[in-house]
Amino acid sequence: MKTPDPNDLRPLHRDTLAVRAAVPRSQYGENSEALYLTSGYVQPDAQSSARRFAGDEDGYTYGRTGNPTVHSLEQRLAAMEGAEAAMATASGMSAIMLMCFSLLRSGDHVVISQSMFGSTLKLIGSEFARFGVETTCVPQTDITAWRQAMRPNTRLLFAETPTNPLTEVCDIAALADIAHGAGAWLAVDNCFATPALQRPIELGADIIMHSGTKFLDGQGRVMAGALCASRAMVQERFLPVQKNAGMVLSPFNAWVVLKGLETLSLRMRAQSEAALALARWLESHPVVARVFYPGLTSHPQHALAMAQMGGVGGAVLSFEVQATSPQMARERAFRVLDALQVLSLCTNLGDTKTLLTHPASTSHGKLSEDQRQSAGIGQGLIRVAVGLEHFDDITADIGRGLETL
Repeated sequence: MKTPDPNDLRPLHRDTLAVRAAVPRSQYGENSEALYLTSGYVQPDAQSSARRFAGDEDGYTYGRTGNPTVHSLEQRLAAMEGAEAAMATASGMSAIMLMCFSLLRSGDHVVISQSMFGSTLKLIGSEFARFGVETTCVPQTDITAWRQAMRPNTRLLFAETPTNPLTEVCDIAALADIAHGAGAWLAVDNCFATPALQRPIELGADIIMHSGTKFLDGQGRVMAGALCASRAMVQERFLPVQKNAGMVLSPFNAWVVLKGLETLSLRMRAQSEAALALARWLESHPVVARVFYPGLTSHPQHALAMAQMGGVGGAVLSFEVQATSPQMARERAFRVLDALQVLSLCTNLGDTKTLLTHPASTSHGKLSEDQRQSAGIGQGLIRVAVGLEHFDDITADIGRGLETL
């Protein structure tokens, strides 16, 4: 089943697209998006069935190869990102797996940021290494390092901006120039910013990766992932692999994320505003050593972040507690987290609830200590994904732990 063209919707603002793009209606004329729960589709006749299975005619055939609800999500997300097409997957990590299986082969080389999400580093750097794919990790913000890492067999550059958890920002346009000059693709993980704040396709990226589990859903309900790219890449590269590998998103999860997209912009604005206020509050706290947040003027890539993200810093920040040793830092970070009474100790992000976590022992716990140190992730670092609680309650709960230090 071909992904319908979202180009007709592009004159609309992305906030309108989030509500109005790709609303399929049955003969009943429902206003809200319908949820199609079926594993197979009855065919009108044998000839039509044969043509559809051969790809010569549009039409649904089997749940692994297409579903109206899933396609609605793909159309809407593509329209919001300014991409030609999108493909939904079962999770963000399955989206990365699909991208790599579709684009890479033995002998190829990938350049990725050393600040990428821990599972991403392990998947590409370790698992794909077993199949002959070479990987070079470079500092996220060092454009010279990206350029120097390029080889004749480099096929893919993969960056995450802002990064998890240090909110480092890379120059998407500059990386696109490096990639395209070498005949490679640039993929960008847009989970933290989302299309509400940043559209990497407009800056030259070829592929946008999403964990829909995060802000796209927005309430911590389901797992989901997606890849946005050109129609040719989606149809000719991603689709054949997805059909055979089964990295598909369930219709129910697609329906949940579709409804989440309707409030994405409102949530991102409110949560980003609270995140900036919290970052400023933490920056002035006597036991906080450092705060990482693109919206702060103290952030090394503040100007770039504001230019790429529409003047908004996003809803995720991190801070380090003061300590004189790694062991002391870990103990003090744990003390802050264990004092929480209102906010949640949880490794997810993008929820309406404020979530805190200790990256060195959770999201980046699979990395070696050397890898964590290279990425700047210390034992005293705490990540905060700001939700929609009242700001005074957020600061009171975090402050309760900081007062014990």
